[in-house]
Amino acid sequence: MEYEEITPCTALSPYIHAFWELKGGNEDRQWERNFPDGCAGLVINLGATCLTDNGMVRMDAGKTYVVGAMTSFKDSFIEENTHLLGVCLKPGVFANFYNYASQSEIIDQTIQLEAVQSFDIDKLIKNPAYYLNDFFTHRLQNGNGLLRMVIEDIHRTKGQVNISEIAKRNFTTVRQLERKFKIQIGITPKEYSRIVRFQNALSKIKCSGQETSLLDIAFECGYYDHSHLTNDIKRNTGMLPSQF
Repeated sequence: MEYEEITPCTALSPYIHAFWELKGGNEDRQWERNFPDGCAGLVINLGATCLTDNGMVRMDAGKTYVVGAMTSFKDSFIEENTHLLGVCLKPGVFANFYNYASQSEIIDQTIQLEAVQSFDIDKLIKNPAYYLNDFFTHRLQNGNGLLRMVIEDIHRTKGQVNISEIAKRNFTTVRQLERKFKIQIGITPKEYSRIVRFQNALSKIKCSGQETSLLDIAFECGYYDHSHLTNDIKRNTGMLPSQF
């Protein structure tokens, strides 16, 4: 399996993490697991039909799909003729490019876009990076400044933050924040904070090896104890910390 990421142009960097491309290899025939990160995305299938959403959704060749924010892990089946090209958006920016339903309606789902909203496959194949930069630059609309500041606060504290305090700092209420998060991201600020905290803990587990105990990582990342961390890792990945 080959996987490559391309950095978007400077104008899009506040909104898009990366463009990515995945191609199956000669010996590939396996389920590939992705973990929740609170971000929506788009993907076009340039290869054979691909099973995703733990086998519940078929992505057909030539079709473009929107992928809602995930609250748990998701498996996709990768084989020799798999060829996917996607866009990983930053949290809360989907509305900067698309007038679509509330993101809360598509969490944990992969949904085919209408033709008028989809990528032009012929132009995309000729020069993927140029086409995607041009496509999203022309669709870009003014963003939600409040939501961006709150998201930055959550990431700065690695998910260990009091939502009431964030609301006060940004001169809003928890209820208003929850409404905006539901519309723009699909989940509440508290749920998003939990995903950020989980991602931080997972990164530390992968990098620490045997040098740092699970209990120390749990306390550092804001968990009550190692059992709390273990349960969170298992819920989000389907795996135990010892498997990383």
